[in-house]
Amino acid sequence: MQGALTRYRIIAWIVGMCLLALTFGMVLKYGPADNPTVVETVGQAHGFLYMIYLVATFDLSRRVPWPFKRMLLVMLAGTIPFLSFWAERHVSRHWVPTAAPALVE
Repeated sequence: MQGALTRYRIIAWIVGMCLLALTFGMVLKYGPADNPTVVETVGQAHGFLYMIYLVATFDLSRRVPWPFKRMLLVMLAGTIPFLSFWAERHVSRHWVPTAAPALVE
C-alpha cells in the first residue's frame, strides 16, 4: 500500500504543476499575447499525465477500500487548479491508514 500511496503522491504533484502551467498558458493564449504554444504543448502533456493520475488513484482506492464517491472526487481533483495539491495532502493524512509502529522490546 505504501508504494501505491507514493506513486499517487508523486503523480498528483506532477499533474498539479502541469495544470498550473496549462492555466498560465490559457492566459497567454486568450490574453493580449495571443500565443497558443504553451497550451498546445502543456495541454497534451497534462492529458497524458492525467490518465496516469487516474490509474494511480484507482490503484490506491483498491488497496485502501474507499467508497466509489471518494475515489471519483479524488480523480476529479486533477482537473481543478490547486485542488490536486489539497487532495494529495488530504488523502495522505486522513484517508489512508498509517501503519502501526513496531513494538520495541
